[in-house]
Amino acid sequence: MTSTRPLHLAAELVAGSGRADPGTAARTVALARLAEAAALDFLTHDDSFAGPGLDALAVLARVAPETRSVGLVPTVTTTHTEPFHVQAAVATLDWVSRGRAGWRIAVSPTGAEARLVGRRPAPPTAELWQEAGEVAEVSRKLWDSWEDDAEIRDVATGRFIDRRKLHHVNFQGATFSVKGPSTVPRPPQGNPVTVVDATRPAARDTAAHHADVALVRAASAEEAAALRAELHRGARAHGRDPGQLRVLLSLTVDFDAYEGGPGALAELIAGWHGGGAVDGFHLVPAVPERDLERFVAGTVTRLRERGLFRADYEGVTLRDHLGLARPVSQYATAGVSA
Repeated sequence: MTSTRPLHLAAELVAGSGRADPGTAARTVALARLAEAAALDFLTHDDSFAGPGLDALAVLARVAPETRSVGLVPTVTTTHTEPFHVQAAVATLDWVSRGRAGWRIAVSPTGAEARLVGRRPAPPTAELWQEAGEVAEVSRKLWDSWEDDAEIRDVATGRFIDRRKLHHVNFQGATFSVKGPSTVPRPPQGNPVTVVDATRPAARDTAAHHADVALVRAASAEEAAALRAELHRGARAHGRDPGQLRVLLSLTVDFDAYEGGPGALAELIAGWHGGGAVDGFHLVPAVPERDLERFVAGTVTRLRERGLFRADYEGVTLRDHLGLARPVSQYATAGVSA
């Protein structure tokens, strides 16, 4: 049976160490525009404490005004960082991009990375992912701490904010506490899109509980389908609608060495998606300037010719691209007063 579910396509912008040089910004903007011309859902930009490279959030803030539609998803490490500052930075990217921001949650598990920061030793990986889940939870609360109409901007009275529509989150986690409210007004998407790489078992429960998009790696359609089903079961166990979780296969592609080229990749995407194994694909090009261009010109074109991928964007925000609802502020819904 062929699936009629929308096909979602995304790509990674950085390969290797992500080393910077004077041409990095121009190349990144060019890649983003290439992906946008193909109507890809979003672009990820990897980042970590482990190696040199430009800050992913800052890079995509630079890309935002140079693009109009493609989603922008930097990797954000939640270990050794302040949750309040993290959520404010992601919310700011959503404002700068006019509702196209997401964040790919990552953890920092090594002692070497911990020593770079010098705040604490690296806890066990399971604890790091538990903390990452708490960062995702408090970030949503802080994004919701301003109701959508909290800003008055009344020049005559000098009132900027209706304080009745600001809310303290009073969050207590295992390793941090946050009072709130946020210093940034509620983002255009309500909540920017949360992405988690759920390939490793340690990250899977966090993805099921908090992710809008889960990335997985699998050697077969059957393995991918099993991972998708596991994530959906986990989402349901956490009281979530599994229909609001998108599962994308993350696939490294080197068109100079993979047999069959862009056409074969189009067949694989059509088959796995059509059979219900995944909701889409996240391309990780071995050489972005080479492989992303071939993916767009060859693979995406073939998918579009078969009616499997859109010719243009049908919405404005990243949530629109992914078919995800804009969440209502949990505080407005509950009728909580500050």
